[in-house]
Amino acid sequence: MGSSEDRPAGSSPTEAREPVARGLSDEHAARELARHGPNALPQVRGPSAPRRLLAQLSSVFAVVLWCAAGLAWLAGILELAVAIAIVVVLNAVFAFLQEARAGRAAERLRALLPSRIIVRRDGRELGVSTSEVVVGDIVCLRAGDRVPADATVTGAGVLLVDMSLVTGESEPVTRSRGSAVVAGSFVVEGSADARVDAIGAQTAIARISHLTADVPDPVTPLAHELHRTVRTIAVAALCAGACFALVSWAVGRELSDAYVLGIGVVVALVPEGLLPTVTLALAWGAERMADRKVLVRHLEAVETLGSVTLVCTDKTGTLTQNEMTVVRVWTPEGAATCAAPGYRPDGQVACPFQAREAVVATARSAAAASVGFAQLSEGRWVPHGDRIDVAIDVLARRLGVDVDQDRAALQAATRYAFDARRRRTSTYVDSPGGGRVFVKGAPESVLPMCTDPPEMLAAAHREAERGAANGLRVLAVASRPAVRLPEGPGDAEAGLTLGGVLSLEDPPREDAAHALQECRRAGVRVAMLTGDHPQTAKSIADQVGLRGAQDPVLVGADLPQGDAELAAVFARSGVVVARLAPEDKLRVAHALRAQGEVVAMTGDGVNDAPALHEADVGVAMGLSGTDVAREAADVVLLDDRFASIVAGIEQGRATYVNIRRFITYHLTDNVAELMPFVVWALTGGQFPLALGILQILAIDIGTDTVSAVALGAEPPARHLLTDPPAAGRLLNGTVLRRAFALLGPVSAAAALLTFTVCLWSQGWRYGEPVGAAVLAAASGAAFLSVVLSQAANAFACRSSTRRPGSLGWTTNRLLVAAVPISLAISLTLVLVPPVARVLGQAAPEPLGWALALGSAGVLLTADALDKAWRARRRPRRG
Repeated sequence: MGSSEDRPAGSSPTEAREPVARGLSDEHAARELARHGPNALPQVRGPSAPRRLLAQLSSVFAVVLWCAAGLAWLAGILELAVAIAIVVVLNAVFAFLQEARAGRAAERLRALLPSRIIVRRDGRELGVSTSEVVVGDIVCLRAGDRVPADATVTGAGVLLVDMSLVTGESEPVTRSRGSAVVAGSFVVEGSADARVDAIGAQTAIARISHLTADVPDPVTPLAHELHRTVRTIAVAALCAGACFALVSWAVGRELSDAYVLGIGVVVALVPEGLLPTVTLALAWGAERMADRKVLVRHLEAVETLGSVTLVCTDKTGTLTQNEMTVVRVWTPEGAATCAAPGYRPDGQVACPFQAREAVVATARSAAAASVGFAQLSEGRWVPHGDRIDVAIDVLARRLGVDVDQDRAALQAATRYAFDARRRRTSTYVDSPGGGRVFVKGAPESVLPMCTDPPEMLAAAHREAERGAANGLRVLAVASRPAVRLPEGPGDAEAGLTLGGVLSLEDPPREDAAHALQECRRAGVRVAMLTGDHPQTAKSIADQVGLRGAQDPVLVGADLPQGDAELAAVFARSGVVVARLAPEDKLRVAHALRAQGEVVAMTGDGVNDAPALHEADVGVAMGLSGTDVAREAADVVLLDDRFASIVAGIEQGRATYVNIRRFITYHLTDNVAELMPFVVWALTGGQFPLALGILQILAIDIGTDTVSAVALGAEPPARHLLTDPPAAGRLLNGTVLRRAFALLGPVSAAAALLTFTVCLWSQGWRYGEPVGAAVLAAASGAAFLSVVLSQAANAFACRSSTRRPGSLGWTTNRLLVAAVPISLAISLTLVLVPPVARVLGQAAPEPLGWALALGSAGVLLTADALDKAWRARRRPRRG
């Protein structure tokens, strides 16, 4: 914590007061920016491209295939060894490119939300991008800001700063005049000006940023599940390959044949394109969320958002418009009203003549205790800082107050920032007439500190209750003269004189009620956690339909202490908790997660950061949130709307289901490719091998990957928000049943039947040798049968419950384009003689073409019958 050593030697608190610095001129700042460039850290380089490509070449699936290539080389089958090596390299390059694409997408998404800071130039406070800050700038730091550059605190004000990013110490430290603050740290409490000493590459954080480049990211639940799935498939492939090879050798097959069988089984069971397809599906999901105003900071949060069972939402900004307007000013002399919403300073205020002086004085006092303001930018007034402070600034200007002149005359010596426990904020200022303390905050917090007559305080209390009952945000404003700098907030906020009561309107968002209905339909419960007055919370909850008529509105202080009892409070939807302290919000997140809930927690303030970090999905506000909250969150709402959370849940569910879709698709193909080897082994070679290893590799890389990628882009199904949250293992019962008990066996049976009929039509009988030309044509027919079955399977895998026709054959346009591309590649592999000879196949006879084409219809028919049978047995599920 800070001490006297943070203050220059020989100085006293009163000596810390000095005129507010005007800052640089716009021209000087522009020259500095042109000379030294933007305030940005040097780009931290991750692993080099060769290292990232090498990582892909050494993935689990790649190692398995390298082993298969090694076995082929040891057996003297050099062509096969080379082919497998080529497949590994092609797959690694594809995965490398997809990883790079996902990284570029993440950078573009982060660029959608540049950090901003308030600077003072030519005596004016301006909101600018942190990249535009230059050396010598005066930055106005407030609670929730990220410090944009290395700087020295100047003038009045005390900051509580979290410098753990640089120091590693979790306890915030106090910074006052003369103290240094470093780029990347967060202001937890207080407000003060600071002069920029170093930017960009010259900052302390730049000197240590390279140390974080190689720090591994934590393993997310999705990554863990993918690793488990990959390990399961890889071990199964190796074990199955070894078993089939040993059995084949034990029953008298040549060692070379046993090798071929083992290698074939391994290659058939490994879905080479699975991992890059997952990465691409997550990247597409993140991009689609960004289109719907949901910025995903970590790709895995795409999936987690789809698994959410409970959303704990703030009131302000998410359910309301977060466009605060002071609609009523009550004073003991009378009340004024304002009906003009927004932040334009030219709105009219209706004020009785006898009350005007008191109303103006109340507005002045409230403005003195505030730091937010509205600024004209590109033809519209843009708020900077806390929306309540901005609304107060606008009110004062509408009443004719020169707020800028007042702030220059009232030199703030210190500010005691809003505290969720005190529920008020205060400012001590110097003025020509002497020092004064201005206080604003919750009426139940401020009124007890006032020394006015009881009847006046009772009237103010009634005014506050009336405003809260109407869903308004209510603040009491008070002040007192002060001959010295207060020793702390308790000293500053005692013996106050009431000025008045402000009622601010923040109307509900028009789409909030519909979004809440969507959550209920989706099986996602919603609770409101707010620091507002219980009556205000109740009114807004009722207006948006969050709570039922009989549901109570709870107060944070009355919540149970035990985790189990606390979680039980949120067992129903529509819970409203008002006057909630920050530590209670964290406790709620912890208790709910301990009971197995998947929790999304919204927040925008500094104090919300621990709860956002604790929740499964922390959701920060992009428009009104602090840098601290955004840094702690997994997801940032670019428009602050609750409806955007619902959109994110829908896309998250779609992405998780898409991953299961193409896993089903890959495993189906694996079964179809494996069965020819099984039949060949079980018959002791009396039944010819329908598909060779090179043909399998051609299917896996040349045709399957394109369609699998398209399945990863499947748009959200209409029923996703009517089903329970997506969760569970990727290899769940539905995936395994459809791949290994339905689609895979049907595809395998169709291919083997096609192969067998083609051989019989040419006079072959079981156990007889087969001519090379006949075998090549029949194998070509089996190859096309698998390819065409997979083309049908791509459409069948779009849903585990609905037939492709009911989804609309063209609703996934990428799949509509991908299937013809896959078929074109397959035809090239069959019809171009040199390529076909390398693969050991040839163009089939007309009967083979007909049977191969029929395979697609057989698979779609089997899929439709299965879905119809399941639909009769239980309700539709996604």
